[in-house]
Formats: sequence, structure tokens, C-alpha cells
Amino acid sequence: MIKVGVLGATGNVGQRFMQMLENHPIFELEVLGASSRSAGKKYADACYWYQTEPIPEEYANKMVQTTDPTDKAYEDVDIVFSALPSDLAKKLEPEFAKEGKLVFSNASAMRMENDVPLMIPEVNYDHFEMLDIQRENRNYDGAIITNPNCSTICAVITLKPIMDKFGIDLVNITTMQAISGAGYNGVPSMAIIDNLVPYIGSEEEKMQTESLKLLGAIDKENNKFTDANFKIGVSCNRVSVIDGHTESIFVKTTEEATPEEIKKVMDKFDPLKEYNLPTYAKPIVIREEMDRPQPRLDRDAGNGMSISVGRIREDPVFGIKYTALEHNTIRGAAGASVLNAELYVKKYL
Repeated sequence: MIKVGVLGATGNVGQRFMQMLENHPIFELEVLGASSRSAGKKYADACYWYQTEPIPEEYANKMVQTTDPTDKAYEDVDIVFSALPSDLAKKLEPEFAKEGKLVFSNASAMRMENDVPLMIPEVNYDHFEMLDIQRENRNYDGAIITNPNCSTICAVITLKPIMDKFGIDLVNITTMQAISGAGYNGVPSMAIIDNLVPYIGSEEEKMQTESLKLLGAIDKENNKFTDANFKIGVSCNRVSVIDGHTESIFVKTTEEATPEEIKKVMDKFDPLKEYNLPTYAKPIVIREEMDRPQPRLDRDAGNGMSISVGRIREDPVFGIKYTALEHNTIRGAAGASVLNAELYVKKYL
């Protein structure tokens, strides 16, 4: 068993980490890290539990620790999962990496750094190769590995098999994103009930830049990442759904492809099957119904780790269009980091 910690354990994504690490066959959750307001309290007293299932019994009475990497509580911890706000992550994650910890981060602070892998294991696990360069550049004994924005993960998992088979010239995406993506206090009820908000701060920019890094390659001569060579446009909207990001995705492929051919390559896409990772599920589940996927019906596919795709059809402008759905706080957040860590342990340790 590898001992791990969670930073930001009391927040919504931190709580998802707790659920996913309960009874995990590889990782033993040793340290629950949170702010000074929570440190020194029992976990059940320190947080407001947002999830429908109760707090895992083994963690309820566990004492919350600080997020200081030199705290003795982290002495035997090898991996930390970060659900910290971006401003804190930018300061603390490098400090944990310097202390020799492998940091698997859900925060946005380090994602676009030129020596920090931005990972979706099914898409670009070869980007782990950059960690040696990162350690050399930054004098880390540990390392930082990030996962993308939740809405980016949904889109890129579906684009990867298309790009590999047919190539991609253009992508346009419209998102309909759940309110949980903004955190418990993120969107006031009066702003979202009976409404749609056609703006999510910096979300469109994140999707555009992160997608190209994820689907790009490593320039081994210059020890940096190079972006994928296609154009992508995004429009992001917040909708009155608790969990589950839905995306309408339009793709112009380099080689002509029919909807049936797109469906076939998506359905066959299962690149990590051989590793038997505890959190892994078939990445894409195809829905044949005319009105699916839907958040309430399909967000829990693959225990929340699969992307549900439906309505794959021709588009008169782009060529192909379809609808994709993801559980944003599982596949799009905590589950993405846990899967990154599982693959790294299985493949590289």
C-alpha cells in the first residue's frame, strides 16, 4: 500500500477524493490536509459534507492536518492529491514536490507550465516522460502531474480516437456545465434557477489551450510540449444541473469520416484495459437513443468515469457532430487525478 494525502480535503472535490480512496487497493489515505480553520479538528467536525453517501467511516474521526509539506504528518506519505484553490496550489504544490512528494493536482495553477505534464491517461500517458526534465529544471525530488479542466477532459477523450484515425482540422464546442463545477458556494440560486448563464470565467480559454497541449507531443530536442495542429473554438454555459457537463461537439476531420466510422472508433477506444487499474472504466460509452445522453440518466456511467456519447451524426458545415456527457466532479476532477496516479504507479514505479 502506498500512503497518500489529500490537500483541500474538506471541499467538494476533496470529498470526492475521500470517496474514491476509501478501500482503495493501492492507496492508503494517511493525511487529510486543509486550512488552518480546519486543522486540529476531527474531519466530521471540520467539513460540511456535500455528498449523498455518508462520510466514509474510517475518515470521520481522523484529525485534519495543515497543508504544510514539512509537517511530520506527511513524513511517510509518497503521493498527495491536490484539490486546492489555484492561488494556494501555485505556492504549495511546488513545496510538496521539493519535499519529494508526487503531487497529482486537480488545480489549474501548474497545468500550462512547459515541463509539467497535463494528463489524461487514455490520451497522453507518454507525457509522463517530461518528469525527468521537470525534476532537473526545478530541483524537485518529487514531481507535479496535473489533470485538465473538467470540461476539457470530456471533449478530449472523445476527440482522441477521431484524431488518431482521421486527423482533425477544426473543432467547435458548446458546453452546458453543471453548477457543482463552480463549488458549493459558486453560483447563487437566484442566478441559476430558471436561467442559463452564458459565461464561466476563463473556462473557454482553458478548454482551448489545454486541449491542444493534451493532444500535442513532446519536442524531445527542446524538452518542451508542442501543441496539436488544429483550431478549436469554445462557448461555455452554466446550466441548472447539479452534476454532469454536457457538450455539443462539432468536428471537421482531415480525412472524410461517416458517423458510423466515428462511432466505431470511439467504441473501440480502450487503451488502458491491459493495466487493470482500479478506477479505470471504458472511456467512451455509446448511447443509441435519440435523446441521450442526459445528465440525470447517464452521468454515473462507469461509476462516473466514462464519457457517454450519443447523437453522432452528419453536420453540413463541419462534417461530424455529437453530444458528450461527463460526471464533472468524478471523471472531470478527483477521478482524473486518482487514475493518473494509478497508471504512474503501475507503469513507472
